[in-house]
Amino acid sequence: MNCKHKIATIAAALMLTCIVPALHADDAPKVQRQILLKDDLSIAGHEGLMVRVEIPPGVAEGYHTHPADVFAFILEGEVVQEVAGKPTVTLKAGDVFHVPAGAVHQATNKGSVPARIAVVFVAEKGKPLTTPVK
Repeated sequence: MNCKHKIATIAAALMLTCIVPALHADDAPKVQRQILLKDDLSIAGHEGLMVRVEIPPGVAEGYHTHPADVFAFILEGEVVQEVAGKPTVTLKAGDVFHVPAGAVHQATNKGSVPARIAVVFVAEKGKPLTTPVK
């Protein structure tokens, strides 16, 4: 390999070193939500949903609301739960909580392991389940 090829190879390697991390900059950990069950309820205009939520370490959900009452059980890890008008609390594995329909809230994982939460929504049918608050 001659000198020009070596320089071109080194230049290409340096460019990739700079570009590849930039391509993954948006790959920051995000809250994962998986709907396990969704079905109509005997309450007119409502549906029930069972959802598995995982919040990676250092991640906040962002303030949001639901057209639903939310009932949750912390399976693993811990979260700091903020609900408008209520004191901020730290919840750990085994703890449960309720968020009333329409309440502005967010959970933040300030720990070092993922927080896993089992959630049941009693939701108004036909509305978006989550609405971010700006």
